[in-house]
Amino acid sequence: MTQSGSVFSSDPANADPANADPANGLAQQPSEAFRHLKQALLQGEPWHQALLETMGLWTLPREIHQERTYQYLIGGEAFDWLLLAERLCPEMEPAISTDEKERLLFHGRLPESVTPEIFKDLLGVNKYRGYLNYWYGVVVEEALQLAVEEEVRKRQIARCYPDSEDLVEDAYGHIYGESRLSLLEEFRKNTNIPMRRALSLTDIKEFTYWLHKRRLNMWDPARVASDTTKGTRRLSLLEQQSEGGQNANLIYAEAMAGQS
Repeated sequence: MTQSGSVFSSDPANADPANADPANGLAQQPSEAFRHLKQALLQGEPWHQALLETMGLWTLPREIHQERTYQYLIGGEAFDWLLLAERLCPEMEPAISTDEKERLLFHGRLPESVTPEIFKDLLGVNKYRGYLNYWYGVVVEEALQLAVEEEVRKRQIARCYPDSEDLVEDAYGHIYGESRLSLLEEFRKNTNIPMRRALSLTDIKEFTYWLHKRRLNMWDPARVASDTTKGTRRLSLLEQQSEGGQNANLIYAEAMAGQS
């Protein structure tokens, strides 16, 4: 499911010492993207179109803004578009209403006029590839973990055994071949995260994406496809329960994944 390719391009002409990319030593600032966003909104362009166009122009894989770190690129190839949307929303006020902002950030919902084709075209090929990587590698992977954990719990209850948090370890063993504890220890060693340090939200996303790539390399294509389908189905059910319909992310990903 993972697709390789450069998601973010850097332009030294847009450099700003406040934001340096430690991976390549370049200081970057997406000033062109901000200029485009403000100009598009001033010209009356719909906020969702201006937002996606701005994302297509964005060059920072990581940013520190107002003492908060924004990690837009997970695992070097998965684009967290909703985190970037959160960063850009204040720049779009008052063009985007509070309700629209909540639907976007909490449910991944854009106006119905944004078709999968438009979504892909506005993001651009590389950003859309990164979007799919994040979608399958983090969002669907989390749903797969939930689905398998629920299956393990059902079997436990059917056998009249008590519920236990150890079932999470069993679920990870089924999906990835080892317990969550062992996998987390291996991940920390591979990424140089100290054992005593609490994981941040970004660390958890990185861990999930790392697990996704491990699963792709472990199993045969049929098993990988079956597990991924299980994850997307569980995710679809979650969306229907929370909003009465599918998350826009699911629609965009399923409609376009085969064409990217």
